[in-house]
Amino acid sequence: MTGPDPARRPGRLGIGIIGAGKVGSVLGAALRSAGHAVVGVSAVSEASRERAENLLPGVPVLEIPQILERAELVLLAVPDDALPPLVEGLAQLGAWQAGQLVVHTSGRYGTEVLRPARAAGAPPLAPPPAMTFTGLSLDLGRLPDSMFGIPAPAAVLPIAQALVVEMGAEPAVIEEESRALYHAALARASNHLGPIPAQSAQLLADLGVQHADRMLGPLMKASLENALSAGESALTGPVARGDAGTVRAHRAALESHDAPDTRQAYLGMARATALRALERGVLSPAQGEAILAALADGPADGPPDGSPTGPHP
Repeated sequence: MTGPDPARRPGRLGIGIIGAGKVGSVLGAALRSAGHAVVGVSAVSEASRERAENLLPGVPVLEIPQILERAELVLLAVPDDALPPLVEGLAQLGAWQAGQLVVHTSGRYGTEVLRPARAAGAPPLAPPPAMTFTGLSLDLGRLPDSMFGIPAPAAVLPIAQALVVEMGAEPAVIEEESRALYHAALARASNHLGPIPAQSAQLLADLGVQHADRMLGPLMKASLENALSAGESALTGPVARGDAGTVRAHRAALESHDAPDTRQAYLGMARATALRALERGVLSPAQGEAILAALADGPADGPPDGSPTGPHP
């Protein structure tokens, strides 16, 4: 027996989406699945129009003023730098409507950026997802495992939380003044993750290794799972073991290889790892001093053959 039609639930909204990018289209599809009606979407580029067609079939592509005329909730899914002038510009046009919910997906901003809309009587919400998006339907399956960081005035906080729960995700309240640090934490965990396998794969390819992804995949997946489940106790590798000779050998090998971005990234993360290991007592002061000395400015003094001294990653 099928369950009740989501569209018949109380409190269903007419939703307009400004920005059919990877985030806006997916969240629009998730809200539509929860029974809300998507009344229009703005899509400028060919890619965004195709994305809207795939994830929001049957939804009309409209100009932004038309969307604001029709929508009870407006979802602003635009780049961070475009958000303030968009909100202000629409306020100057008198486009915001009293009682119209305004939601943005920018991790950088809280609700303060929506002040011009709020001045027109449009309650502001800001529940950006702590998730990276592909803009494909597979993102919908990832939402139930994700969290949304929400700042919202107390009067509308339950609405923001309810919308997140309806999409299958979990809400977490992040104070307005902490948004930049919150966003930096997410960017650090997500955006900086991409270069690591790319740089390692390039080094392996330079050595003639084919299918570097198959070599790195199991290692990186296990490392990430261990780090998320065990935290600092999962810290491993030559830095955490205090193997200064291995670190010097790595550095010497990277300095002799034409990959300056990889070398700088290795040195920076190795220093950060050493400092955390020292702070948590994983390394003794003497071990920490030796590791940091191996990473300090100046020529590396690795073993003559340039090989690592330890057998483990």
